[in-house]
Amino acid sequence: MGIFSGKTAIVTGGASGIGRALAEELARGKANVILADVNSKQLDEVVEAIRKAGNNAKAVTLDVSNYEAVKKLVEDTVADNSKLDYIFNNAGIAVGGEARDCSIDDWRSVLDVNLYGVINGVASAYPIMVEQGSGHIINTASIEGLMPFPGTISYVASKYAVVGLSNTLRLEGADLGVKVSVVCPGYIKTAIFHDSKMIKMDRDKVLERLPERFGITPEKCALAILKGVERNKAFIVVTGFAKFLWLLYRISPGLIHWMMGRGLKESRQEVRIED
Repeated sequence: MGIFSGKTAIVTGGASGIGRALAEELARGKANVILADVNSKQLDEVVEAIRKAGNNAKAVTLDVSNYEAVKKLVEDTVADNSKLDYIFNNAGIAVGGEARDCSIDDWRSVLDVNLYGVINGVASAYPIMVEQGSGHIINTASIEGLMPFPGTISYVASKYAVVGLSNTLRLEGADLGVKVSVVCPGYIKTAIFHDSKMIKMDRDKVLERLPERFGITPEKCALAILKGVERNKAFIVVTGFAKFLWLLYRISPGLIHWMMGRGLKESRQEVRIED
């Protein structure tokens, strides 16, 4: 991980989960880390812990859906450090629910953070990196951006878009010195499953259905992501089970559709709350 020493990195969604773990690992690798998150109290606690460990970090309260705020963060970072080496567009939220139950506001809340948060980071950082002739953009999608997952439809839509955006940007940036990777984690044991809005779904029963033995900690996820960044991988798929599902989907989409359909029928019986 020596490639991160002395480099400048922005991590959005840095107050918790994968973002926090990424920021902590980057700081241990002696990177200059700027953590951005809408949760200022939690963000300050993370930065204080990083500094107490003898590493360098800065906190910036940020709503990633606000383009002007994201642009200012990127510009201020470059002004303070002369360069931006990495931006991890990681902030994300989820809403659990089928399409028939989601309001337009539910769709917008997820897309504003998960998709436009990434777009705002790209639109702010990419031109600067092109001018520099170097830089690496890392966008967090999900295994749900590679295959269908009923019951989280707005989340799936946002993550599919992030995968497509990242793949295209990687091609555009290749001859301009800018690297692009998309992260597609499987089940990572973060608070998103406990904190997300659920529509006509029993949270406790949803949590019971999570495949615990296939999940990993955010810290292990962060290490896998940074190894993928170091190797400039286009797709950084995290967890063995996620890799297996993605392979199976490419081999036999029909089989995955059948499995997901069967799972949907079972979950409707077990976790759905009717009026």
